[in-house]
Amino acid sequence: MDARKIIGRKWILIVDDEQDVLDSLVELLDICRIDTAQSFDEGKRLLEENDYDVAILDIMGVDGFKLLDIANQRNIPALMLTAHALSEESLKQSAEQGASYYAPKDEIERIDLFVADIIEAVDKKKNVWVKWLERLGSYYDSRFTGTNWREKDKAFWDKKLNQMGHM
Repeated sequence: MDARKIIGRKWILIVDDEQDVLDSLVELLDICRIDTAQSFDEGKRLLEENDYDVAILDIMGVDGFKLLDIANQRNIPALMLTAHALSEESLKQSAEQGASYYAPKDEIERIDLFVADIIEAVDKKKNVWVKWLERLGSYYDSRFTGTNWREKDKAFWDKKLNQMGHM
């Protein structure tokens, strides 16, 4: 997959309270049209006013789960990006609340691939969580409780990974 070809000229909203993270994401996604926000209120306003191809939402600093609800209401696929909320619980909450992706900030250099996965899944009406697991499953295996972290909520993850055409 040529991620840069897929994401070129797509309109992305990035909401994060850390300016260095915003700067890095803007640089990494330089072929996209990008809006940024550093607060919940600014992110909420932009989400309500614009039709983005993807929203990248920090969880902790900007109340990302509330922004996720707004993105869902507007049918804007959301990628949850986090460092401090990196846990099995926030991962599951992201998936339950309708996020399209959940990525750790220490994998930020691959953001173009993650955004491309979302856009491709939307275009092809495929389940992006399958690609997410393929890309980041081993990361979470090493970060969480080993390869059995999904077993704790096996029914949930089996259902999530088998949903077709649902973002």
